[in-house]
Amino acid sequence: MGEQQNTVVITGANSGIGRSTALLLASNGYKVFATMRSLSRGEKLRAIADELQLEIFQIELDVASDESVQEGFNQIFEVSERIDVLVNNAGIGSNASIEDVTIDSDKEVFETNFWGVIRCTQAVLPNMRENQSGHIVQISSIAGRVGLPGQPIYSASKWALEGLSENMAHDLAAHGVRVSMIEPGVTRTAILGKNSDFPDNPAYRDTYQRMFDMYAAGIAANIRPEAVAETILECLSTSTHQLRWPVAWGADQMTNARFDGTVSDEEWVMLGKVVGDSNSWVEEFTRLFNL
Repeated sequence: MGEQQNTVVITGANSGIGRSTALLLASNGYKVFATMRSLSRGEKLRAIADELQLEIFQIELDVASDESVQEGFNQIFEVSERIDVLVNNAGIGSNASIEDVTIDSDKEVFETNFWGVIRCTQAVLPNMRENQSGHIVQISSIAGRVGLPGQPIYSASKWALEGLSENMAHDLAAHGVRVSMIEPGVTRTAILGKNSDFPDNPAYRDTYQRMFDMYAAGIAANIRPEAVAETILECLSTSTHQLRWPVAWGADQMTNARFDGTVSDEEWVMLGKVVGDSNSWVEEFTRLFNL
């Protein structure tokens, strides 16, 4: 009898990191279920998979909906007895200073980035516990380690995910379930276009320009989502219980500098006082973090 094929579910798999991960894992022998809010979003993934002769199962699933998550995983379990890996990749951003936050609309960020992770995790855990085996991979962000300018709600959602995941890693170890966090910096996806839209508030114009310039600097490094997918594959392929996996522009440098004290709390706060010239802020930012 041949070796059993590992089954992986990837949320938000229609584009960017999710799509790259689905293609890479499928090409490495995984049975891949790629989920997305609407199957109409999966046309490019289908086209690439067909060209590469890869079998990828697409499932309609909205992580922000209890009913959709239940229905989606019911479909998966109809054709697969087990789920070995869950990649919680689905996420949305939010560009708004704290004064510009619209509470009702920004609740959607937590609904997807935090509660969506919990919904999907609860859907797979009984199966993983029964098998005393499983791996949950959370796509976090460098914004879950450093509070980036102009994105307090997005950063808060990723900090919440980091705390949740650290607890899960501890509590689920007794059940044979591993938990890992992938912490991307800036990758060359559609993120720059998404981060060019922000509120028109003169009081925070400098803040939004910093955010845009920071992403532009990262995009210029030309690190593709495939690099993040490779890190996910490495994470799945090792037996280490390494919890955090920083990858892409700025991830290692920013995390290390803030947490080893190379960039102190005072230096980070005082960087925020550099106003009026976005080039000066970017220059100081890249100098502090050795980017």
